[in-house]
Amino acid sequence: MIISSPCVVSLVWRLEDAQGQLVDELNEPMEFLLGGEDLLPKVEETLLGQSVGFEAHLHLEPEHAFGDYDADLVFFEAREIFPPEVVEGMQFDGPPEGSKTPDLNPDAIYTVTEVYDSHVVLDGNHPLAGLAVRISLKVLDVRPATEEEVEQGSVSEVLVGFTPSTPPGETLH
Repeated sequence: MIISSPCVVSLVWRLEDAQGQLVDELNEPMEFLLGGEDLLPKVEETLLGQSVGFEAHLHLEPEHAFGDYDADLVFFEAREIFPPEVVEGMQFDGPPEGSKTPDLNPDAIYTVTEVYDSHVVLDGNHPLAGLAVRISLKVLDVRPATEEEVEQGSVSEVLVGFTPSTPPGETLH
């Protein structure tokens, strides 16, 4: 089957930063909806018209990957609105309850970047925002998308994305 939109592609990949440091690796095939919300637009563009066995090695600048870093998405909240066990790297789906910062996107994921006695620093940027990335991928299977997958914009009810893991005490920026 030739890859066209919408369809489901089964991929493996290796994602690195611009210096070649591993960010994420998918060794077991995973399905993604092409024509939905599962893949980066440049990845979809590369896959269109291809078939099983296709391999690609892409270099994506921030504007084609996870966006530019936006300092306005970094803000402070009072320490008392967080649970006692709050630590760097913890993430919140939407702003934490009791947040005082106006106009926070309720659908964003906010990452704790620093914890102080009086406040906590939260970052609404994607962890890879502002970074160029390299992605090597291989198509292992292609199938038609179901009506349900097309309606929800994803193969999974929970969107899968690139979720880099940063060692404790280190940051991506």
